[in-house]
Amino acid sequence: MGWAGIGTRGAAVAVAVAGPLLLLLLARPSPAATGDISKSDIRLVSEQFSQSPQKLSFYSWYGSARLFHFRVPPDTILLRWLLQVSQGGDPTCAKVEITVYFRYGAPPVINPLGTSFPANTSMQPSFLIKMLQSNASINISHPAPGDWFVAAHLPPSSQKIEVKGFIPTCAYIFQPDMQVVRVVEVSILEPNTPFPQTLLSHPSYLKIFVPEYTQELLLELQGCVSNRSLGCPVHLTVGSATLPSNFQKVLTCTDPTQTCRLLLPSPPWDRWLQVTAKSLAGPHVLVAFSTVASLTVCRPWIINFHHLLQNSPNQSRNTSNGLLPPRPGYQDLGRSSTVGGGPFCLLSYQVMREDMDVVSVHFRPLDRVSVLVQSDMPSVMRLHLNTGMDSGGSLTISLWANKSVISNNTLVKVCVNAASPFLSFNTSLNCITAFFQGYPLSLSTLSRKANLIIPYPETDSWYLSLQLVCLQSPEECEKSSVLVETTLSLVPCLNDCGPYGQCLLLRRHGYLYAGCSCKAGWRGWSCTDNSTAQTVAQQRMAVLLLTLSNLMFLAPIALSVYRCLLVEASVYAYTMFFSTPGEAVLCILNYDTLQYCDFLGSGVSIWVTILCMARLKAALKYVLLLLGTLVFAMSLQLDRRGAWNMMGPCLFAFVVMVTMWVYRCGHRRHCYPTSWQRWVFYLLPGISMATVAISIYASMMTSGNYYYTHSIWHMLLAGSTAFLLPPRDKHTEPWACSQKLTCHYQICKNHQEELYTVT
Repeated sequence: MGWAGIGTRGAAVAVAVAGPLLLLLLARPSPAATGDISKSDIRLVSEQFSQSPQKLSFYSWYGSARLFHFRVPPDTILLRWLLQVSQGGDPTCAKVEITVYFRYGAPPVINPLGTSFPANTSMQPSFLIKMLQSNASINISHPAPGDWFVAAHLPPSSQKIEVKGFIPTCAYIFQPDMQVVRVVEVSILEPNTPFPQTLLSHPSYLKIFVPEYTQELLLELQGCVSNRSLGCPVHLTVGSATLPSNFQKVLTCTDPTQTCRLLLPSPPWDRWLQVTAKSLAGPHVLVAFSTVASLTVCRPWIINFHHLLQNSPNQSRNTSNGLLPPRPGYQDLGRSSTVGGGPFCLLSYQVMREDMDVVSVHFRPLDRVSVLVQSDMPSVMRLHLNTGMDSGGSLTISLWANKSVISNNTLVKVCVNAASPFLSFNTSLNCITAFFQGYPLSLSTLSRKANLIIPYPETDSWYLSLQLVCLQSPEECEKSSVLVETTLSLVPCLNDCGPYGQCLLLRRHGYLYAGCSCKAGWRGWSCTDNSTAQTVAQQRMAVLLLTLSNLMFLAPIALSVYRCLLVEASVYAYTMFFSTPGEAVLCILNYDTLQYCDFLGSGVSIWVTILCMARLKAALKYVLLLLGTLVFAMSLQLDRRGAWNMMGPCLFAFVVMVTMWVYRCGHRRHCYPTSWQRWVFYLLPGISMATVAISIYASMMTSGNYYYTHSIWHMLLAGSTAFLLPPRDKHTEPWACSQKLTCHYQICKNHQEELYTVT
């Protein structure tokens, strides 16, 4: 992985390069550049695609990244990404580094936090750029047609829990545009038919269709002549560029003594293959040659439903009775341009695809879970993951072989490839096809099980190839065979993110993909990284701190009942019950529900306490209590992290209280409250505790210390409430409310006329 930086006008762009691509980074992209290319060649047309911009977020999990989905049309020779970033909100916001990822066929697999992946997970490093400027562009020559994905995010988020309203509001808007230049006149290259070409100033664009079961593709330049140079000055580009890995083939023909040819093993099946020829002789130099494409198409033995009907059910687990052909020699493969002729080259098992749910698919052979593996030809299973909606999950492959049927000298080699299967087990074991690096697995007496997890597999047909290989003498394998049981599936999240995570289905327009949101300090792609995880004891301690700290509300509850403030007591009891156990696993309700109830109870507790201190008339007091609760419920539903959503109603209640106190001061010609002991021993301590609680809530809470700071917030809030509650009315007896509940008679008292009646 290499890095390259380009600075322009004080800005910089960092690039992680993943393959020999034509990548140009421009600080100020020119949209007319692609138009100039298309104008110079009448065979080319340019098109532009755009998507609505999205607001970027600081990275904490995969859902923090903003995903964009584009489709590159066929016969595209140039793809240009125009990346635009605009900054909004407070003008004091600083510029931040933006990371942008690109991938062909599936969303990029990213790991900004450097967490570990689950065991047996195979992933490739992502192609990315880091932007420190407003605009940038990237050019990719000969891109693969189909789905392309762009993901972007801000740096990893700080663990500080920020309250909106106390910090500047910064917005970073990201919008990628896609410009393509495609060829409208492409010549068709037919197999085994020389195609004459003449190059002068413009390249030649060809394409050849690769049918299914193609074993090899041979491209050869014949009869190459040039009027001003020796040899064959031709630059041949075969295939399409993909990210993050690129296996595009480039052939340069300059040596006049050597034959100019390119051999591609296992080229992509059932698709067109791009071929571009460009002259290296310079301007006004004529180069003439012929291009010849030769296909080696082998004959498969297909295990289909017709063969299954010829066998009884009790034979379904047998090795090969009635199901397999006579053992053809793999070494006797001949060249053939049709599937119908020639010897057998692979054993093809028909696989049934069973859709279970969104991004959830099971694959299995039609009659069994086991596959017969031989030494003379590979056994191949095709997994259809080309619906366009299968790339948002994880492909899981589990293989198991019976120990009794594997000898010490044998080894089952397995390759998992996209676009075409790996067939060259007799010559190589690297699982590399023409344009794809496969995933190798093996089964032996020492390791009878093999597992593979591929997060976000590319949209394509995937192939599972298996063959028996002898380590010492190949003769021992000629009559050997092994049954391998397979479990193949596409799941949204591996193990449903485990006990410390939640599998969430994300959406970008009509495209769906899944990601894991972790808790209790667990991290990683599937919430399996426990480097910062809390132990069970720590989780229980967090729950106890957050729950027991709310028992401090027993004091204001008892005081409220003692002073006959039943509405206030019920609100404090509600707040005490709904303590939020943070991100701990031990929750009595859904975490989001608990958090909402906790915020609502805290806000309404402050509201009713301030209105109680105002000593309003009963009718007005209860109307304001109800209206305030409804306003709190609405504002917290809109944004529970907003400072003014909590402080706005509280400030209104405070204004009402101050207004009533000033009115009483003027009416009585005396300071209210009248007692200095009330100010010194109750109001000042209560106000101090409330001030400290607000400071902790607004500026000191982080994800790491949440359990401690929020517990202190609970205790300070409950303590300040107990100090600030107004004293009992002189004419009200202690615990008078409880006496009313048990008595059959009610004493009605008029505070002005001092009259008592029995009703």
